[in-house]
Amino acid sequence: MFSKVLVANRGEIAIRVFRTLEELGIGTVAVYSETDRDAPHARRADEAYLVGPGPANQSYLVVDKIIEAAKKSGAEAIHPGYGFLAENAAFARSCDEAGLVFIGPPADAIDAMGSKTRARELMKEAGVPIVPGTTDPVDTVEDAARIVDEAIGYPVAIKAAGGGGGKGFRVAMSADELEKAFEGAAREGEKFFSDPTVYIERYLPDPRHVEVQVLADSKGNVIHLGERDCSVQRRHQKLIEESPAPVDDAMRTRIGEIGTEAARAVGYRSAGTVEGLLADGEYFFLEMNTRVQVEHCVTEMTTGIDIVREQIRIAAGEELSIAQDDVRLGGHAIECRVNAEDASKNFAPAPGTITAYSEPSGPGVRVDSGVEAGFEITPLYDPMIAKLIVWDVDRDSATRRMVRALREFEIGGVRSLIPFHIGLLQTEQWARGETCRDLIEDREWLKQFAQPKPEPSAAEEEEGPQVERSYAVEVSGRRFDVKVIGAAPAVNGVAQAAPAAAARKPPRRRERSGAGGASADGALVSPIQGTVLRVAVEKGADVDEGALICVIEAMKMENEITAPTAGKVEELNVSEGGSVATGDTIAVIK
Repeated sequence: MFSKVLVANRGEIAIRVFRTLEELGIGTVAVYSETDRDAPHARRADEAYLVGPGPANQSYLVVDKIIEAAKKSGAEAIHPGYGFLAENAAFARSCDEAGLVFIGPPADAIDAMGSKTRARELMKEAGVPIVPGTTDPVDTVEDAARIVDEAIGYPVAIKAAGGGGGKGFRVAMSADELEKAFEGAAREGEKFFSDPTVYIERYLPDPRHVEVQVLADSKGNVIHLGERDCSVQRRHQKLIEESPAPVDDAMRTRIGEIGTEAARAVGYRSAGTVEGLLADGEYFFLEMNTRVQVEHCVTEMTTGIDIVREQIRIAAGEELSIAQDDVRLGGHAIECRVNAEDASKNFAPAPGTITAYSEPSGPGVRVDSGVEAGFEITPLYDPMIAKLIVWDVDRDSATRRMVRALREFEIGGVRSLIPFHIGLLQTEQWARGETCRDLIEDREWLKQFAQPKPEPSAAEEEEGPQVERSYAVEVSGRRFDVKVIGAAPAVNGVAQAAPAAAARKPPRRRERSGAGGASADGALVSPIQGTVLRVAVEKGADVDEGALICVIEAMKMENEITAPTAGKVEELNVSEGGSVATGDTIAVIK
């Protein structure tokens, strides 16, 4: 077993890996960017090394800096967590060349499954069912149009060959939308995976997203730990995960077989996840994630198996500690991703500084987080604040426990998805085990989750006393209270307790179409801070209500800013590659 391991990641996943390393008696090494200099994960480790400025491409994604930190620390192995370099075959090879063990699969397996087109080809050869579509890359929009017309039909999904985690995924419902979808998927593929190659699949409008956790060691043992359902998503990125999935025993057995067959087909070793789509009684291979998943926690809760521990054991050359017959699923687990996002604004990122923070607890409650009061949720990284996981004897009981825990969770200073999660989990759609896609895509339904945010004050800047505000939200005829903690308002520079009446004032809202906000003078203001990826109009152009004005990338998500009203673009204040701050005027439309 290793004596010291470096974790090439940040936030909650870094701390989660540290916990298992500590239990195994292994020394821990962190890396951090200048932005994360005071972050909890950097303080938690036995040693921590600066690897560069805030932007990930200058720090967490720089292979040479990570390798150098590992060598300086005397670490024998590197755990990549998820995201960043976790599915980077070149990084795995660099670790090997430097005499370091990469705690993950062989580089060849990452290559095989990292290219979604190659993965589809391998699965087809192995007899694993795949979603109808191409197994070769598609080079141009013209080629895509021909293939769709001749072999697939609309709607189709255009997907980045190197994609994953919802990145590089666009849908064209008709021929009119094909070019936009093709360009968007290629652009995200280039940005997040350095690969603009795309392929085409038939788009299944409302499938269940069901995946299976696999473990494989170097001794030839390949097992699965049951399936997870990840159907509740926004923008093809997961929001709520649960285990087990609502499938019968025959389908559960088939999904497990597909997972192990896929792992064997590529000579897999380590923990991995085989993702699939379940539609009309058929299960199709979607992709394989060659890393530990964000949602691995729900499987740990239902099986009692520490997946990260098995990863480390496998990397050290040891045999799996359990056989397939030892795996038993018990009870039901649910995970809610508590992101710094505003559901009422179509899940727009909501970065900011956490002013107060208190996690829920009690029987069957687990919180994986990497934040604390005073921590900044920065636009440089993803918007996750924490993962809240609960377990109980069945799905209904686990749902009630999750709602209780969400109500206990107190996060001040930033908007989060807590009100959304509470609301969704109390709907009839959730109770019936539906995908809830109709609700998540209904912007009118989402507006009820608008959250008040305390106005800036002198007391806030001076870190005045924190006070609790409660406000009511009503979903499906049921009322629940949400707590917001922030600095007290100041009167003449003296912090005051917030009156009860003020705590219940309804949030201010702007009526708008899309993610941007419009003022009375026609100014279209940015709801987020980020980088302008695309400008779709020119000054002087006439636009319809809902027309795309620009695309802003923030916190690893692309956000389309659309015209709230028809008119002429009299001012245009953004350009591609430029930056924009929250509240900046993007354009004036009259």
